[in-house]
Amino acid sequence: MIAILKYNAGNTRSVENAVKQLGYEVEVTDCKATLEMAEKVIIPGVGEASSAMNYLRKYGLDSVIKSLSQPVLGICLGMQLLCEHTQEGNTTALGIFPLMVKKFPHGHIVPHMGWNNFIEHSVKGALFQNVSCHDDCYFVHGYYAETGPETIAVADYAVPFSAALQKDNFYGTQFHPEKSAATGIQILKNFLQL
Repeated sequence: MIAILKYNAGNTRSVENAVKQLGYEVEVTDCKATLEMAEKVIIPGVGEASSAMNYLRKYGLDSVIKSLSQPVLGICLGMQLLCEHTQEGNTTALGIFPLMVKKFPHGHIVPHMGWNNFIEHSVKGALFQNVSCHDDCYFVHGYYAETGPETIAVADYAVPFSAALQKDNFYGTQFHPEKSAATGIQILKNFLQL
């Protein structure tokens, strides 16, 4: 069973539908025991960082997420919450990826919204099997994770930023694979087959 974390953030339905279309049983939940027993956990994300972290802390989900040993995928806000700190609401996040989430520089249209591909030679790892740096994915975000050793794909909008991250069993995509057509479905499939 694939658990999709319910935590006061949007976009759970489209992630749920995409995972079901790939043939997996799905449960949208904030139950700690269900998250711990799931084969994989997905943290979807459309929302605001400080209110999302407040929800996670209020229900003890922050410590559960950090203790998970199965593959975990954070999408958009879900990925940003796996980082150390975000400028959005000056929020301390989960700290799995030791990276800062910053607001795009002044003078650029925010949010970065639409289709974008990856910087040449920046795509690596199991999440991107059968995916090229020339393949487009769908982004919608006003904040970005800086790049670091955990970066497994880089995109560019105003500045180069982490389009995807991986550390141990934790993965993150700044883009929305569930809205990224065939490329996104391939990435979700790769995650579900880890």
